[in-house]
Amino acid sequence: MAVLAVIGSHLPTALRTFLLTLAVVDDLLAVTVIAVFYTDELNLLYLGVALIPLAAFGFAMQRGVTAWWVLVPLGIITWWLVHQSGVHATIAGVLLGFLVPVSRHVNGKKIAVAERVEHRIRPLSAGIAVPIFAFFAAGVTVGGLSGLTSTLTDPVSVGVTTGLVVGKVVGIFGTTYLMAKFTRARLDDDVRWIDVFGVSLLGGIGFTVSLLIGDLAFGAGSLEADHAKVAVLCGSVLSAVLASIVLTIRNRAYRRVAEREQIDDDGDGIPDVYQGR
Repeated sequence: MAVLAVIGSHLPTALRTFLLTLAVVDDLLAVTVIAVFYTDELNLLYLGVALIPLAAFGFAMQRGVTAWWVLVPLGIITWWLVHQSGVHATIAGVLLGFLVPVSRHVNGKKIAVAERVEHRIRPLSAGIAVPIFAFFAAGVTVGGLSGLTSTLTDPVSVGVTTGLVVGKVVGIFGTTYLMAKFTRARLDDDVRWIDVFGVSLLGGIGFTVSLLIGDLAFGAGSLEADHAKVAVLCGSVLSAVLASIVLTIRNRAYRRVAEREQIDDDGDGIPDVYQGR
């Protein structure tokens, strides 16, 4: 979203909506993979008890409670119980997120519940949780140019980089095309397939979830996990560069269209800019 915000001043709004939806769905699918393939043992007692604070959190959401001193403890307790059950604790975050309504009506007034919760919890999330994760997850020893070359030519690194730069494009663009081809889903009238291709390239930018899966797959601290981290960062940079090239070209095209439309909007043959419009 940050890359698109910098280079996409004239890109269709529908493209931003598509990317935001894609980011959410992509993380949900990744967390599902973690839950299914990286859960060794399951403790049903802890999992059952976790439903209590989870239900309390959902009840608080339905009642319009947004106080952090209520929601945060319930979230932490749910997280700990899910972790103790053997299911990866990220699933707790997904479940809690599902229980937050986008909005609700109170006394005839529409309240943006999700926005309020996000505003209250963001300092803990963005200020503490994410930096701590980044500090422990992203630190790797490369070992100079020779070490970087060795790392990037490792089969693990090649696979991770290819998965981000090529696999994400094939998956996102291919799935979108098939959905538009064989279902009632259609692209927005303002969006072209080359735009979808550019956003698919942006999908290759990965960080938190990609690093997490790398640690789970190869074991935190292992040589393969370090190589996977370097590959995630390199693949993300490459995806950002390629996407920037495609979307910058498209942004220029949309900007030219917008400028042409503004020149003589009323069709009187006189440029509107000279009429004070």
